[in-house]
Amino acid sequence: MKTIRFLSALLAAGAIASGEPADSARTAEHDYDAPVPGSYTLPVIKPAADGALLDTSGKPLRLRELTRSRVTVLSFIYTRCAAANACPYATGVLLQLHRASSADSDLAKHLRLVSISFDPVNDTPERMSAWSSLSAQHPAAAPWHFVTTHSQTELDPILTAYGQAVDKKQNPLAPTGPLNHTLRVFLVDSAGNIRNIYSSGTLDVRLVLADVRTLLLESIRDPAPTANHGSHATK
Repeated sequence: MKTIRFLSALLAAGAIASGEPADSARTAEHDYDAPVPGSYTLPVIKPAADGALLDTSGKPLRLRELTRSRVTVLSFIYTRCAAANACPYATGVLLQLHRASSADSDLAKHLRLVSISFDPVNDTPERMSAWSSLSAQHPAAAPWHFVTTHSQTELDPILTAYGQAVDKKQNPLAPTGPLNHTLRVFLVDSAGNIRNIYSSGTLDVRLVLADVRTLLLESIRDPAPTANHGSHATK
């Protein structure tokens, strides 16, 4: 319960845990009209890299299992982060996507959410399992996976492949958390290609939803896209 109360406080601090609809109008931070799904194309950036993970029960799995067959929104986080515009914000956006999918059968069937920790020492499978309670209120929504890695050695190739910068702060007791990092959230198509990378300035749930729906429409037009995975996969 302590973990969940802490999580709720973080989300509230980021002003993204309330029940605002995912398709809500423009905001001060994102003062533009969201694009119409299917009115634009998203070029392939590169294949999504593989890597060794642990699920919330401590069972090994491969990252490629979570970046194929569905459109995936993948966020790198660490649970000790208390910077309102960083991990809590990214997690809040995924929470809104999850809620949106509970009311949209197409999203529920074809979308996947992934929160992957870059703090394996502290973000154990047990801790990630506590955070997975975020998805419990909407069991019919799109699947939301909370995963970590066995060690820093297994994590580092994943961070490198995705360009996720992380380092330790000089003050490990900093109020916003002990790690410096960039906010990077990835949109991956059902063939395993990265199609967009969102930063703190572009991570708008309306844009992410439009991009997801654009890829779903694309899959209807081209049901069997291909991807070249070899050169970017981690071992």
